[in-house]
Amino acid sequence: MSPRAQARDDATVALRELILAGERYRIAVAARLDLSVNESRTISYLLARGAMGQTELSTALGLTTSSTTTLLDRLEQREMVRRVPDPTDRRRSSVEIPESGVLRLREVRDWLPQAFDAFDGDDLHDVAATLGTLAASLREVTTRIDTSHTSSPGRRKRH
Repeated sequence: MSPRAQARDDATVALRELILAGERYRIAVAARLDLSVNESRTISYLLARGAMGQTELSTALGLTTSSTTTLLDRLEQREMVRRVPDPTDRRRSSVEIPESGVLRLREVRDWLPQAFDAFDGDDLHDVAATLGTLAASLREVTTRIDTSHTSSPGRRKRH
């Protein structure tokens, strides 16, 4: 095996470990906040990307619109999200985290940044750039997978 192939394999193993650690982190935080994993994923998208349209959020989560509606109903009842009507199109709404949700998230908000405590401040810009590149590459690969896979009739997406 060439040195590049070995390095790529090592990087792939490390990325798998990062993804697994991230999944376990999500489960722990969701449990702490008494949220389902999909509820936690929803909150993460809104934290990372800001207010999103409900259809856009559904697509990002990989859920049907009806599943997303049910999920948002639960989160809205718990005051973790709020639907804001679109001022120009009454059929659309944006989903955002209201102050009540922000207050509830305050308890866990500082945990994820602690993952960077092992790095020197000077290295954090490079770490952020590398993670951004990896995220963009994974989104691109995922899009290719999604577009090349056709669901069989009657099969549902599972998340």
